Amino acid sequence: MSQHDEKDGVNRRTFLLELAVVGLSTSALSACVRAASSGTGVTQASVSPTRIGLQLYTVRDLLEIAHAMLDGELEYRRGNHDAAFAHLRRSVELDDALPYDEPWGWMQPTRHALGALLLEQGRVAEAEAVYRSDLGLDGKLSRACQHPDNLWSLHGLHECLTRRGETVEATLIKQRLDLALARSEVPVKASCFCRLKVAA
Repeated sequence: MSQHDEKDGVNRRTFLLELAVVGLSTSALSACVRAASSGTGVTQASVSPTRIGLQLYTVRDLLEIAHAMLDGELEYRRGNHDAAFAHLRRSVELDDALPYDEPWGWMQPTRHALGALLLEQGRVAEAEAVYRSDLGLDGKLSRACQHPDNLWSLHGLHECLTRRGETVEATLIKQRLDLALARSEVPVKASCFCRLKVAA
């Protein structure tokens, strides 16, 4: 492979990942037509399964996660919630299956979107399970997939506990949430910016 071909490959991969991110952020604005067109570019692109530099995953691995997340958020905005949650659960599975690496291969936490949208639909028990897993509180995930004291999941878990009237654990989680919020540079009102309706 020539140096020119390698540069073109890097540019193409970067473009496709940026396209995926544009689709995700646009879907949160309920602009489904524009988001869907971004997603079409991601899915129809032919990408060689090459690795990114010294990373342990391929661009194709990352685009599969992006595609599942984008499909989930688009279906959610269209009101097809069961289909949306199936796609988002698939994105979680794909993200969990990435080999451990630093930095993370996929930077947008898939569980945060799944939990936030489940919570927005009042599916509190399902959302709570998602947050507990993300925080590593249920013992189901490998350490590499856990995010202890993650601000976004702490926020989601605290809201779940509050909504179901749990006071003892909610108080303990609130203490951890307050510590995480004190280090945050942005106000957090939900576990994902994809959630449009937030608790008061």
